[in-house]
Amino acid sequence: MPALAVGVPEELSARVPVEQREPGLDRGGVRLLVSRGTEVSHHAFAELPGLLRAGDLLVVNTSPTLAAAVDGRVGHARVVVHFSTRGDDGRWAVELREPDGRGTTRARAEMTGTTHARTDVTGVTRARAEEGEGVEGRGCGGLAGTRVRLPGGARLVLEEPLSARGERLWWARVSGAVVPALLREHGRPIRYSYTERDQPLSVYQTVFALPYADGTGSAEMPSAARPFTAGLVAELVSRGVQFAPVTLHTGVASAESHEPPYPERFTVPEASARLINAARAGDGRVVAVGTTAVRAVESAAGADGVVRARAGWTDLVVTPERGVRVVEGLLTGLHEPEASHLLMLEAVAGRAAIDRGYEAAVRGRYLWHEFGDVHLLLP
Repeated sequence: MPALAVGVPEELSARVPVEQREPGLDRGGVRLLVSRGTEVSHHAFAELPGLLRAGDLLVVNTSPTLAAAVDGRVGHARVVVHFSTRGDDGRWAVELREPDGRGTTRARAEMTGTTHARTDVTGVTRARAEEGEGVEGRGCGGLAGTRVRLPGGARLVLEEPLSARGERLWWARVSGAVVPALLREHGRPIRYSYTERDQPLSVYQTVFALPYADGTGSAEMPSAARPFTAGLVAELVSRGVQFAPVTLHTGVASAESHEPPYPERFTVPEASARLINAARAGDGRVVAVGTTAVRAVESAAGADGVVRARAGWTDLVVTPERGVRVVEGLLTGLHEPEASHLLMLEAVAGRAAIDRGYEAAVRGRYLWHEFGDVHLLLP
């Protein structure tokens, strides 16, 4: 999907949550753009119950947001470690970034310091960082063997890239600390440059978030669900709208290059699979709350469109070519015109609907990103 032809003015970035922008409003005080095909209408999010009908099913992600950004040092250089995903072997996928002087971070363009070369058994010379030293890198944020000093005496060592696609994310091993405890004590939510200031972790938790015994969660908030409040959920239930909880622990997004998502851990429980299949068999519409919910449900759907209980890792990337087998509608935030998530939106609603909706969002001065307004795509 080529980038959308709309430009998003910088002033349309939501820099703080709506409840801080507009005193007297709660997190549900955002605007709601509704697309039915190429027909567009404008609403307050509080009107959502009237836009759905009895028998509709909302699929929601229960993953909690982690305080996934931790300060560290490589030699004398300051870095910020973004903890993305816990692996089955106890390692974590991480991204090393550098402070930008404004309270946020930027891609780590290069590393400075002393490089120590060694030759491994295959005869390939590799750069390895010794304790307390930096590495002359290749603009990828790290090299195998790079050592990072973390708060409380913890250490992190980069071992290998997460994917052959690039070296932004690395598998790393942490010693001297248990990562969930490290994040609770020393971490803060990942923050991007369009935001105004750091926010407490509670700002990034959705009403559907559940704690997980192993301390895992999402590196970034499943933000489409942020406007929901307990009161709105109760109203939806009273009108016959059902909820199907799933889990997808989302990793660190690519802030600069908008690359497709990496494999992520997900769960679709048996009870939710039954609810989804029952809605599809009846008159209800299956509406995913967020692209994370789409990825989870579609990963559990067979070619026959039947959803079965599943848990594990998914590398599914939903594109127009693959299409969707289960999801009929989507509630989502507004994505940058070049974002890879737009392929999923096109798979759900079609390119014409996305073009028309985004043109209307810009004209209507809707706000973008995780603290912004939301977009409901219906059949």
